[in-house]
Amino acid sequence: MIVRASGVTLDCRSAYLSGRTNVITLTDTAAIKVKELLEAEGATDLALRVAVRPGGCSGFSYEMFFDGDIAADDEKATFGQVSVVVDPASKQLLEGATLDYKDGLNQAGFSITNPNATRTCGCGSSFS
Repeated sequence: MIVRASGVTLDCRSAYLSGRTNVITLTDTAAIKVKELLEAEGATDLALRVAVRPGGCSGFSYEMFFDGDIAADDEKATFGQVSVVVDPASKQLLEGATLDYKDGLNQAGFSITNPNATRTCGCGSSFS
């Protein structure tokens, strides 16, 4: 599963990993939705991998998928019953980001608020 994200500033809860702030934070709403998706896939033992890849109209794009292959150098955090992992290459581009989920009349989906993004494209799925 790949979910594209858009940049919207949202409220979030803080969490800690090894005495420091997580690379990325999930809001309660996002953690609940990810858990629902994991249960629907029958894959509650997998983690949500959030990554940044070259591409998109602004230079980088977000990629999210369920992953069971966790490397020793991945950053890992847990939000409720959901584990989130970030690879070392994506870490510096996601530091301080927040993942949220909105389900409204005009929009439903995940969004990432990233303090490292200097600009986003019109579709919201890429940044620089």
